[in-house]
Amino acid sequence: MSFCNWAGNVRCEPRLRVAAASEAEVVAALRDAARAELGVRVAGSGHSFSPLVATDGLLLSLDGLAGIARHEPEQRRVWVRAGSTLHALGPALFGLGLAFENLGDVDVQVLGGALATGTHGTGRTLPNLSARVSGLRLLLADGSLLVLRAEDGAERLAAARVSLGALGVVTAARIDCVPAFRLHERVERLPIDACLAGLEGRIASHRHFEFFWYPTRDLAETKTLDPTELPPEAASGRKDERIGWSHEILPSVRELRFVEMEYAVPAEAGPACFRAVRERIRSHHPAVAWPVEYRSVRADDAWLSPAHARETVTLSLHQGAELPWQDFFADVEPVLRAHGGRPHWGKRHSLDAAALAPLYPRFAAFQRLRAELDPGGRFLNPHLAALFDAGA
Repeated sequence: MSFCNWAGNVRCEPRLRVAAASEAEVVAALRDAARAELGVRVAGSGHSFSPLVATDGLLLSLDGLAGIARHEPEQRRVWVRAGSTLHALGPALFGLGLAFENLGDVDVQVLGGALATGTHGTGRTLPNLSARVSGLRLLLADGSLLVLRAEDGAERLAAARVSLGALGVVTAARIDCVPAFRLHERVERLPIDACLAGLEGRIASHRHFEFFWYPTRDLAETKTLDPTELPPEAASGRKDERIGWSHEILPSVRELRFVEMEYAVPAEAGPACFRAVRERIRSHHPAVAWPVEYRSVRADDAWLSPAHARETVTLSLHQGAELPWQDFFADVEPVLRAHGGRPHWGKRHSLDAAALAPLYPRFAAFQRLRAELDPGGRFLNPHLAALFDAGA
């Protein structure tokens, strides 16, 4: 009955585990949990590093609730069941001539979890995945269904798009897509100072740009992705280049397991924040070899999105899952916070409601909506109770 996340740093012993393959089965599980007075959390791929999923109550899986439920071709959008993995959705959308506008660094997550935590990729003009959600099906603690659609009013949808699973169980989302497109990827390695000198120009001139800084070598590995009409063979034989459909090129395969902390800072603070992080790591943590990742994200209006109402840069710190990470992250976190950082909900951070409230203009509104939709705190665990200053 135990649960362990992908990195191995979060474990729990739920009293009950249920795998639901339909909304009716989710409703039945919620009503059983209510009768037994059990808390409810939903587990996806376990790719969050924070204890969002941890529960000693009911742990619900939606793996059987997967696939595209409806295609609306004129609007280029689809209703997708929440248990679908992003990896499986890429080819499924491609079969309809569609694609996600953007994807994150990995695609092992299930859709519901990726939306709930504000999963994002990189690109100054590209928001996180949840920003392209124009509808949600949300089951509340008593099993009642709430359907949220942009055309019916944006307020609650803006709250629910990034909700940490604290409002209810999302069973499906309506995603606004784009026509399928190819990307040309180029990877380059260069000294970090050279990367920083041309950073703004690189971000502005490519659809996607990111870099990884490797501390022990003081080296940057940059990656640019741009749309192309060229076929894959046009990059054949070229070192550090490839061409393919977006769902093939955007995600990376991560075989080594790690724990991660990420903060989103205002875009204008990104370079200074990175330099401060670099100095702290080089002076205090010279043995750390895992990279720092630097990405850009467009602003959006989801109440709890780390990119809410501001153009954003994200800095991600990594450490091998088998290595001590607690002191390293705790030492660098104040640097990220000093530059106006907001934590990624699915990654390690130490903030509680008192620290989070000043960072999000709609934080109090989200607290009120959470209490309205889940007055009994059915979807809380101790971690979420601390985040929202609510009883678990």
